[in-house]
Amino acid sequence: MRREELLDAAEDLLCDQGAGALTLAAVAERAGCSKGGLLYHFNSKEALIKGMVERLIEDFDQLVAAQGHDTYTKNYLAATFEAVRTGRLRRWAVVTGASGNLLLLAPLREAMARWHREGLDDEPDPVAAQIVRLACEGLWDVVSHDPALYDDERYDELKRRLLALLPA
Repeated sequence: MRREELLDAAEDLLCDQGAGALTLAAVAERAGCSKGGLLYHFNSKEALIKGMVERLIEDFDQLVAAQGHDTYTKNYLAATFEAVRTGRLRRWAVVTGASGNLLLLAPLREAMARWHREGLDDEPDPVAAQIVRLACEGLWDVVSHDPALYDDERYDELKRRLLALLPA
C-alpha cells in the first residue's frame, strides 16, 4: 500500500463521514490494507493528519510554481482557480476540518503566511497584490462550504476582475 493511497483513503473517509470517523482502523479498512500496513507509513492518527496537511501544502506550492505568470500574485490567483475547478478544494476543506489540534495545523498556518508574503516586494502594487490574495482566500473559504456555488462562467468573470486589479 502506497502512502498516497492511504492519504486518499483518509481524505475520502473524512469527506464521507466527517472527522469523528477518522480512526486508523477505519482508514486501513477504507484503503483495503491491514492496520499494520497503515502503521508502517503513519504511526498515529496525528502522523496521518500531518501527512495530509503536508501533501496539501506541497500540492498548492506545485500548482503555484506551474502557472508561469510574471508575478507571484498572478501565479497564486491562477493556482487558486485551478485548485477550485479541479476539486483540490475538497482536500483543503477536509484536511483543515480533520484536526482539532492546532499544532498539527501549524505547518498550514506557516504556509499561508509564506503564500501571503511571497514576492510582495517584487509586485508593482503590493497592496493590490494583497487584496487579490485575500480575495483568493475568501473564494477558498466560501466554495469549501458550497462547491456548487459558482459555475465556470462566474469563475472566469471573478478571475478576470481580480486580474484587472493588478498592474500589467
